[in-house]
Amino acid sequence: MNTHLTECAKTATKLLVRTAVPLALAGVLGAGVALADDRGAVKLLATVPVPGLTVFDISWVDPQSQLYYLADRSNKTVDVIDAKRNVLVKQISGNFKGFTGNNDTSGPDGVVTSGHWLFVTDAPSRVVAIDLRTDLIASEVNTGGADGLRADELAFDPEGGVILAVNNADDPPFATLINVNQNTGQLSLGARITFQNFGPNGDTATNGAEQPVWDRGTGRFYISIPEVNGTAADGAVAVINPQTAMVEATFPVKFCQPAGLTLGPNQDLLIGCSVIFDTAGAPCTAPTATTPLNCHGNAANAKQVIMDARNGSIDRDVFGVGGSDEVWFNSGDGRYYTASRANPTGPVLGVIDAKRQVLDQIVPTFSTPLTLPAPRGTSHSVAVNSRNNHAFVPMPGGNAFGPDCLKGCVAVFGTPNDDD
Repeated sequence: MNTHLTECAKTATKLLVRTAVPLALAGVLGAGVALADDRGAVKLLATVPVPGLTVFDISWVDPQSQLYYLADRSNKTVDVIDAKRNVLVKQISGNFKGFTGNNDTSGPDGVVTSGHWLFVTDAPSRVVAIDLRTDLIASEVNTGGADGLRADELAFDPEGGVILAVNNADDPPFATLINVNQNTGQLSLGARITFQNFGPNGDTATNGAEQPVWDRGTGRFYISIPEVNGTAADGAVAVINPQTAMVEATFPVKFCQPAGLTLGPNQDLLIGCSVIFDTAGAPCTAPTATTPLNCHGNAANAKQVIMDARNGSIDRDVFGVGGSDEVWFNSGDGRYYTASRANPTGPVLGVIDAKRQVLDQIVPTFSTPLTLPAPRGTSHSVAVNSRNNHAFVPMPGGNAFGPDCLKGCVAVFGTPNDDD
C-alpha cells in the first residue's frame, strides 16, 4: 500500500517468500509456534469461500452487528461475512473501480462502519457513504487527487462526524477531512492536509502515507508515515487535530517503515512495520522469484513498535514478526493481530499480548508465490470480532488452506476454547 509502487511491483519488492534465516532466529520464529500464554494458541478454525478473490485491501469488523467487511477489488465489491457464523452473506456493489493492474488506481480500498453507515474509499480519489439498510450509496465526494489515483485508507471520528481519508499514491501524499451528516450520510469536503513540509519539524513524506486511526482519548487522528525526508530508516506517526486541520506533532519511528496502525489499551498505538531491517539498521533486500531475502550478511531484525499516543515515546519494540500492513487491536482477548505478509519466515498472522507487550505467536498465512503470473495477492489484511475473538484474514485463491480456498477465501483464526 506504498505510494510509488504498483501492486505487482510492490509485491515483487516487499513480498517475502519462505527462506533461510539464521538458525537462532528460525527457532524463535518457527511457523505456528505459540509462546507462553494462558489463553491458548491461535489456530485455523474455518475458511469462508469468496470465489474470485485474488486482490483485495483493508477489512473491518463491526462489533455490534458482528459483520466483517472486506474491500474486494477482484469482484469490485465490499464482501460482507457474518463474523459469528463464518458465512458470506452478501457482496455490496458501489460502482467500485476494481483491480486495474496498478494498485494506485484500483479500488475499493479502505472500509469502516459507524451505525448503519459504511464508508469506503475508491479510485479515482473517491469516498462513498453507503446506507447499510439498503446497501445503496447515500453520498460521495472526490478528494481531488491526481488523475486516476485512489483514495486509500481512512478513519472515522464518530463524535465529531469526521472522516480522515488518505490519498497515499499522490506525490506528495495528502489526507482530507470529510464531514459526515450522520442522519443522512451526506458527505462534504473539509480541509486538506498535505504531507510536505508538515508538522513542527517541516518533514516531508517520501514513501506515501498509510493507515490512520482515531483516538477518542486525545481527540486526534494519527497516521503512519512510512518514510520522511528520503531516509529509509526514518518513519513517523503524524498527529492531526481535526478542529484545526493541523499536524500538531510528528513522532519519529526508526527502522520500521510504518504502515499499519491501531489503538490499544492505555493510549498505546501498535505500529505495523512494513519493511524488514537487518541488525545493522539497513533495509533488507526483498526477495524475487529467484533470489531469497538478503540482509547483507546480517540477521533479519523483524519487529513491530508500541508507542504512547500521548507523547510519542516508544514503549517497546516487539521483535519476532514484521513486514506488516494492516494491524488490529482486539479488546476481547487483549491482543494485537498483525497481517505480516512479508515476515522473514513467510506470510504470517502475528499475535501480540498488548498488556505484556510481547509476541505470543505467529501463524502461517498465504501470499501468491512470486513464481506465479499476476495478479498476485498477499495476506496483508486482518480484522477481529471482539465478541468471539475470531481473526479474519483474506487470502488469494490457489492456497493450501483447504478446498474452500482454491478460488479465494477468508481464513478464520482463534482459540478453540473461545465462546462462539
